[in-house]
Amino acid sequence: MASDEIKPSYEAAREELIEVVRALETGGTTLEESLALWERGEKLATICQEWLDGARQRLDAAMATDDEG
Repeated sequence: MASDEIKPSYEAAREELIEVVRALETGGTTLEESLALWERGEKLATICQEWLDGARQRLDAAMATDDEG
């Protein structure tokens, strides 16, 4: 993801990823279009994973704080 690109919310990235998967499953696209969809899907999956990893880190930190206090 380019640094000037705004990172979508988890929900927005997930919804777009669902649309990309549907388009790939439906077919009817050229090879070039399919490759572009695949690449976009990979980026969206990475964005979703980053959101989930960040949420896990925040939960782990909160739980560690609770355990200490």
